[in-house]
Amino acid sequence: GPPRISIFLKPPGVIPPGGFTTICCSCQHGNGNFILYKDGYQLRTLEQSGCRAKFAISNATYKDEGTYNCHYLEGGTVLARSDGLDVMVTGIRLPGPNLSVLPGHEVTAGTRVIFHCTTTYRSTGCFLYLEGQIRAQVLSREQDDYNFSHVQKGDGGRYSCQCFTKNASIEWSAVSKTLDLVVR
Repeated sequence: GPPRISIFLKPPGVIPPGGFTTICCSCQHGNGNFILYKDGYQLRTLEQSGCRAKFAISNATYKDEGTYNCHYLEGGTVLARSDGLDVMVTGIRLPGPNLSVLPGHEVTAGTRVIFHCTTTYRSTGCFLYLEGQIRAQVLSREQDDYNFSHVQKGDGGRYSCQCFTKNASIEWSAVSKTLDLVVR
């Protein structure tokens, strides 16, 4: 079948003006080309090594906001398109939360794992990011935590979280320090 194309931000999260991130496109195998689109318009062909391509956003402005996706081509034919990646640029006014994990950073497959994202202010909500994933997990409002009842190999990786409060407007926090989860 056609190759599966993934798109993700590294590092993930809401980007402050003047901040940076990298849009990464990847496929399992192949030696074609990636073209990056933003809001349906072709931006550029991406430089790549193997089946990964990167597009850096540095000194971010509101013009960088939008929905990005990448098309994968071989011999000029589009074989696959990624999902849409929503990029948000907005002021960061709150300090980054603290991310912790129980029972620990190294667990065996099948273990129940709880991520805990704690803030010094009352947040309205928090998101848990796993680097390489397009979608964030929404942390439960009551405890600001997220449960994996049976953690699997694919759940391992680099996690971070980011919170917001909603007063007259939404105010975002910085992203927490990253935490590496190893699933044995």
